[in-house]
Amino acid sequence: MTRRTPFLWRLWALALCSLPLLAQAHKPSESYLTLRGQADNAHLSVRWDIALRDLDYVLQLDRDNDGTLSWGEVRTRADDINRYAQEGLSVRSGQQDCPWRSTEPLQLDQHTDGTYAVLSLSADCPATSAALEVRYTLFREVDPSHRGLAQWVPTPGAGSLAVVLGGDRAVQTLTQTPPSAWQTFGQYVIEGVWHIWIGFDHILFLLALLLPAVLVYQDRHWRGTERFGSAFSQVVKVVTAFTVAHSITLSLAALEVVTLPSRVVESAIAASVMLAALNNLRGSADNRRWPMAFVFGLIHGFGFASVLADLGLPKEALTVALVGFNVGVELGQLAIVAVFLPIAFALRRTVFYRRAVFQAGSVAIAALALWWFAERAFDL
Repeated sequence: MTRRTPFLWRLWALALCSLPLLAQAHKPSESYLTLRGQADNAHLSVRWDIALRDLDYVLQLDRDNDGTLSWGEVRTRADDINRYAQEGLSVRSGQQDCPWRSTEPLQLDQHTDGTYAVLSLSADCPATSAALEVRYTLFREVDPSHRGLAQWVPTPGAGSLAVVLGGDRAVQTLTQTPPSAWQTFGQYVIEGVWHIWIGFDHILFLLALLLPAVLVYQDRHWRGTERFGSAFSQVVKVVTAFTVAHSITLSLAALEVVTLPSRVVESAIAASVMLAALNNLRGSADNRRWPMAFVFGLIHGFGFASVLADLGLPKEALTVALVGFNVGVELGQLAIVAVFLPIAFALRRTVFYRRAVFQAGSVAIAALALWWFAERAFDL
């Protein structure tokens, strides 16, 4: 047994003890809305999907505290759910409010990350206007980072526009003008960037593959590489392989050519993060990183596609939205690399980087991914 082994086991134990705290960062809080207007803006209808886990946090829906929500527990609180949700979404036409009313009973729907309550609402605006002002404040008092991902269809048969509600964009103006191709492209670029930045499992997979890029394995030890060009070359191989792979499956899944069960995809993504991190602890992995990035990148592409499925792809601008989202993912990914690589290269010869960042970081990533895998594979 080498001297390194006890150190790594201590790191592994520490990471396991930290799992409950780390795992809280897995899935950001989001709801999904489809808003449909009429030619005169006098009528607005909404389908609104809100995660039960978020509603339970503020309304305590789990009456028997058994950790699961039954349909009975949700149904008996339907009025409270509707009332709370409507307080977090307001619409104005001109200078007058458009009051909400429920048009269908509360329903449930399954998303890739759990069960959602489905609200069907309608509003009749007292005055017509060229635009509607929407204010979104749902969960603001408990989670300022929560967002609503909306599809705005200004008139029947018109194209849809992706709109992000909440945070610093709590108030949005919705116009009747159909979105142009460039507007659609730009909106989905923004969504692609945002989702790679909040997709913690995708980020950790990428970082696990990039951590050794500034190191070389010599005489059974990791040492800092001599040239920046060598590290840059390793990064280019990894990023290119990951990009090509997930672009292929993202497109296939978004176009419904190939589909996989969400639990299989999410579990496989967690497993890929764990294996990439554990691979760093086995010694030299230079020849395995870019093939690993490609193989597991195929799985990550299906994960990105599930985000698009929740966000919604406009059928009349499917290709533009798909390309825009993919471009956004790549831009977000490159931004992460641009920040990581210079810092890692500057620290590559320090004990801090080799022990605290590379080894401890790899152990922490593997432990967190193991937790995610158990949650997803066994539906814990």
